[in-house]
Amino acid sequence: MQDSGSNRLLDAVPAVLTWTTLIGMVVASKFAPVWAAIFIIVFDTYWFFKTVFLSLHLRYAFRKTRANLEVDWLEKVKGLNKPWEETYHLIVIPMATESYEVMRDTFMSLGNIGYPKNKIIIVLSAEERIADCFEIAKRIESEFGEDFYKFLVTEHPANIEGEIVGSGSNETWGAKEVIKLVIDKEGIPHEKILVSIFDADTQVPKGYFARLMYCYLTAEKPDMSSYQPIPLYNNNIFEAPALGRVVSLSATFWHMLQQAREERVTTFSSHSMPLKALVEVGFWHTDIVSDDSRIFWQLYLHYDGDWRVVPMLYPVSMDANVAPGFWETMKNIYKQQRRWAWGAENIAYLMKGFSKNKNIPFWKKVHWTFHKIEGFHSWATNAILIFALGWLPIVLGGERFNQTLLSFNLPHITRIIMTFASVGIISSAVLGMILLPPRPEWFKFRHKFLYVIQWALLPFSMIVFGAFPAIEAQTRLMLGGRFKLGFWVTPKNRSNSKTKN
Repeated sequence: MQDSGSNRLLDAVPAVLTWTTLIGMVVASKFAPVWAAIFIIVFDTYWFFKTVFLSLHLRYAFRKTRANLEVDWLEKVKGLNKPWEETYHLIVIPMATESYEVMRDTFMSLGNIGYPKNKIIIVLSAEERIADCFEIAKRIESEFGEDFYKFLVTEHPANIEGEIVGSGSNETWGAKEVIKLVIDKEGIPHEKILVSIFDADTQVPKGYFARLMYCYLTAEKPDMSSYQPIPLYNNNIFEAPALGRVVSLSATFWHMLQQAREERVTTFSSHSMPLKALVEVGFWHTDIVSDDSRIFWQLYLHYDGDWRVVPMLYPVSMDANVAPGFWETMKNIYKQQRRWAWGAENIAYLMKGFSKNKNIPFWKKVHWTFHKIEGFHSWATNAILIFALGWLPIVLGGERFNQTLLSFNLPHITRIIMTFASVGIISSAVLGMILLPPRPEWFKFRHKFLYVIQWALLPFSMIVFGAFPAIEAQTRLMLGGRFKLGFWVTPKNRSNSKTKN
């Protein structure tokens, strides 16, 4: 669990690096404008090549995902001639403020999974602190409980000492209860169970569990692996404003291209793992915000680095961030991004764990430490460096710098580089249209045009809903105490309106 006293120094690492970069760029633009300008040109060039590199990975992952959706995975599983029917699937769904309609849609999708439902065990864990939550859960049980092998509704008690309000504490309670009341009573061996953690709004395609089973049966080390789908935010995407769609699709693209880089994938949101391993690491931590990614590091450290994530290259669908009003939607998007950026808290956890565990190879420690720090640093700084600071040497560099050829050419050079780098935005626009679910009746040709040009908002989105919440999260993490973030539950809102923006 958390040890805030010894972690404070490590918690400060992301924010210190971020603020050093941003302040350093301002100072350099004032006192060493030539070097600042050279840095900007080099950085923009680096970003151009990185954009091309990431675009290639994204297209590869996209093609594989589309192809996987066309495969009959249950037939593929049967063709492996392995005892797949011995494995049960435990689905843990924590719920808090979700409406009956949201939960019903989730279970409608689970009722159409194209997989033997006599191998499905569900625990729906309601929050005691939320009015009507347990009643909604029981209503769902009465409607869908007979469809699966076992269906358990639990109520996570409020104010358990040492816990924070969050999904990790709810999931841990629900998992322990279903093990005690169902799995152990039925005598089902833990090593014969795959546990899937689903957000309450998660809807799965028909072949999802067959694809999961295929990944498990063909993995190099099936019982030493987590299994990660690609999150789409399609449940209510047509109700989201343009900025909301750009943010949601950008998140999907990031997770999709990460699946093409298997060596860098960790768990996020909805995912799966063997129950036996989950029990051995003591379930999810109940006093942190980023439990979905923390569980990977718990497993990685517990098994001395012999743990990995298998990319499923297969989607699940969740809700885009939509509120009744535009500004409320923008506020909620910012809060959600800030909560995701709070995952920087895992840097201190893994670095401390690496220092204690002498069995993990040194190169693995370096690999993960670098990529985690670099990832959160890029999240907080890259968009600002690319889109906002390129003009600083000209503004702050003084008359002497502004009379140089470099000063004259700097805007032209950066503009040319970033124009070529816009290939990433073009790819996003094309893939974004393909990823949309079946269009509603009101969706006409003019809406296609609007859904393409919305990607002109990407630079603004990357700064306001990318860099800014990341900077705030890292700064709060560094300051600690009353500045620390608690778990913020994203409100689910599906108006089924005729939103056309």
